[in-house]
Amino acid sequence: MKRRQAITTAAFSLGSAALAACGGQRQKQRQRSPAVVGGDQAGVRWRMATSWPTSLDTMYGGAVAMAERVGEMSDGYFEITPHAAGELVPGLKVLDAVQEGSAECGHTASYYYIDKDPAFAFGSSVPFGLSAQQQNAWLYEGGGNKAMNRLFGNFDVLGFPAGNTGPQMGGWFKQQVSTLSDLQGLKMRIPGLGGEVMSTLGVNVQALTGGEIFSALEGGAIDAAEWVGPYDDERLGLWKVAKYYYHPGWWEPGTALHVFVNRKAWEALPGAYQQMLSTAASEVNLQILARYDERNGDSLRRLVSEGITLVSYSENILESAEQASFEIYEDHATRNQNFRRIYEPWSRFRENILHWSNVKESMKNVLPIALRTEVLRKACMNSVRIF
Repeated sequence: MKRRQAITTAAFSLGSAALAACGGQRQKQRQRSPAVVGGDQAGVRWRMATSWPTSLDTMYGGAVAMAERVGEMSDGYFEITPHAAGELVPGLKVLDAVQEGSAECGHTASYYYIDKDPAFAFGSSVPFGLSAQQQNAWLYEGGGNKAMNRLFGNFDVLGFPAGNTGPQMGGWFKQQVSTLSDLQGLKMRIPGLGGEVMSTLGVNVQALTGGEIFSALEGGAIDAAEWVGPYDDERLGLWKVAKYYYHPGWWEPGTALHVFVNRKAWEALPGAYQQMLSTAASEVNLQILARYDERNGDSLRRLVSEGITLVSYSENILESAEQASFEIYEDHATRNQNFRRIYEPWSRFRENILHWSNVKESMKNVLPIALRTEVLRKACMNSVRIF
């Protein structure tokens, strides 16, 4: 009996010592691991290029919020420093910077890069496409993220949805545009496939970042421009240089933003840090959309009080734009394999979700009708002049 107790006591003591040693080793490993990741005692330090000026506290603010969230989750060991457009690279060169590795990540809109491949547009928004809710459904549950990352992989980056503007407005014009003839030769800032559609309708399309729009309108370099919606447009001062504010923004019914991450930089991260970045992007994706929905109404009322005229696109322009949009999609699908691989399943998804949306909303067609005159009439009451 005594011999058995002695053996048991010895075994327990050895086990306790082993556990203590193992626990101490784990503790040292936990203390060491952040320093090991970055190759120095400071942990991981990344640069985030963005396409936004600091004045846009929704989008640039979203990039800042994402960086802060990653820092919080990693106890400061994973540090991401956002840079406004022009600090590291021009706003329309964020993807290039991430691809080359001069920035480990970047916050931008994928449709800025349709010159590399027109299929990039699907990551953000396409004319007469998906609302913000539908876009998220496609990205997260409908195979969209997988399809887009297959495309992004050709450029050595991964993409994570990290924001959505919701439905956008249809742009600021110095003069009214009532017919297709009014669009002929018009100089307009508009990106993505919406720019391609406007080009087919006779518009001279310009590519400008948000921070360049005001001066271009004021100086006469362009006659019209679209950005996002009332809150951002008010902050950019666009109402001071163009008085006709059009709706709906048929080319961007629910525009997603992305964080691009350099593939090698991503693969060098430990799994826990990868999860932190992915989680922070998802949180910012929700946050930015909520901010726009909360702020746009008050901004629209203020813009109206400053004397802007809210104008609906004519049915003729909308119908022509819709027809041109799907002709462009079919043309790209014929000529571009990447585009076709995304467009065909995306089209089926769009058809199914619009059918559900029609039933759910008890409307003939949620987009673009839900964004047209009646919604804005009710939102602005009698304080808006609608033509």
